[in-house]
Amino acid sequence: MARILTSLEICAGAGGQAIGLEQAGFEHLALVEIDENACTTLRTNRPTWNVVPGDLRDFNAKLFKGNVDLLAGGPPCQPFSTGGNQLGELDERNLMPEVPRLVKECSPKAIMIENVAGLMSSAFEEYRNTLTTIIEKMGYKGEWRLFNSSDFGVPQLRPRVVFVALKKKYWKHFAWPTPITEKAPVVGDVLYEEMASNGWLGVDAWREKANVIAPTLVGGSKKHGGPDLGPTRAKKAWLNLGVDGGGVANEAPSADFVGTPKLTVKMTALLQGFPEDWIITGRKTAAYRQVGNAFPPPVARAVGVQIYKAISDAETKISSSKELT
Repeated sequence: MARILTSLEICAGAGGQAIGLEQAGFEHLALVEIDENACTTLRTNRPTWNVVPGDLRDFNAKLFKGNVDLLAGGPPCQPFSTGGNQLGELDERNLMPEVPRLVKECSPKAIMIENVAGLMSSAFEEYRNTLTTIIEKMGYKGEWRLFNSSDFGVPQLRPRVVFVALKKKYWKHFAWPTPITEKAPVVGDVLYEEMASNGWLGVDAWREKANVIAPTLVGGSKKHGGPDLGPTRAKKAWLNLGVDGGGVANEAPSADFVGTPKLTVKMTALLQGFPEDWIITGRKTAAYRQVGNAFPPPVARAVGVQIYKAISDAETKISSSKELT
């Protein structure tokens, strides 16, 4: 029987990372999230999860000390996004400094933090190195790695940065996940059933046009306007797939629809790798922001599986050594 490992998740959002870690074998002790709509999404889909609403700065992890195998989360990415001002540590939304505090408070065996690709730019090299040094002085070994979500079956490119650190006795058992051999599914195949759900007669022709993976979904920031799929360049990329990126639709195209369809919130969630039955709650703009901020579950699962394996293998070896003595 597989052992149960636990996780404490911060900035949980709509649950993208939480789903992936659940699939990897982790049981969530708590999920901290400030957005009320996201909290509702988490509770709607997983009523048994311990969702803790509120500002991460006010959260104390000491209650969980000694019981946390993995501290995971996705602090706000806007401070490091190429779509923003890239203020980094000067941005009021930067919650990265809370990570070392929480590590000190709950002493997890492993840490997993994800963010946007912009964090890997040379402009933030010192920032990354400083955070790594602080964590390693607390008894961990850590590394940063850039992944393309499409390498793990997500139907969009979506580059994401992941920082993983483990206590030194576990680190030598850890290996980063490698891309899957199968190509990621294309937009037309992933969204076909949803696009056809209201009987749209043009869905087959649309499917043929939408024959590649999606551009990266953007629009998760509250400083961004209404629900649309991004700036002008992004909208052009969506248009090449036969998608109107100027907004988000309330429902799939009707049978007699003529023109270029918009995506619904559910469609954008499917492109992020959310399960088909995962419900994103809230009004359209709030719901889309949850999706736009999400860490694709398949990528979280891939990294989570490797962390789970590292901890399990190390503890099995330690247990075997004790039995021999």
